[in-house]
Amino acid sequence: MFSPSIQHLLEDKSGSFIIPASRIAFVEDDNPLYHAFMILTRVKYSKVPVLDSKNRVVGLLSLAMITNKMMATDKITLDPLTELKVKDVMQTNFDKINFAQTTLETQLHLLVDNAFLPVVDDYGVFQGLLTRREWIKAFNYVAHNFENKYQVKQI
Repeated sequence: MFSPSIQHLLEDKSGSFIIPASRIAFVEDDNPLYHAFMILTRVKYSKVPVLDSKNRVVGLLSLAMITNKMMATDKITLDPLTELKVKDVMQTNFDKINFAQTTLETQLHLLVDNAFLPVVDDYGVFQGLLTRREWIKAFNYVAHNFENKYQVKQI
């Protein structure tokens, strides 16, 4: 459990933890794999969320997952790009959070093993991403502002 003072400072920054869905590249589960391949080769993300037709997060997809499907025993083939859909390749076992229902401590624990966490609402609709980077920036804020906000006795 965080100390109350730390908790308060983190909560001051918690609204800025989430990168909104409108700023995130994603693919849809029904997209052809070639479309996802083009998206992932043009964005700076190593992995993107996969949404269904109702904007619910149903998976994650990386360039490595796609290229793995392109590797045959003795050659690289482009056939999977036209034959498969995103849902045939995506990762379906992944962590996601409802920001309003998840404690800051739980978020931090999940971010130890995940570079980002998809954030969903009560209906599973994609709201954005909580990234390890944004959490580290918040911790940096706490580390630099704790003494300014709270009187700390110097030893």
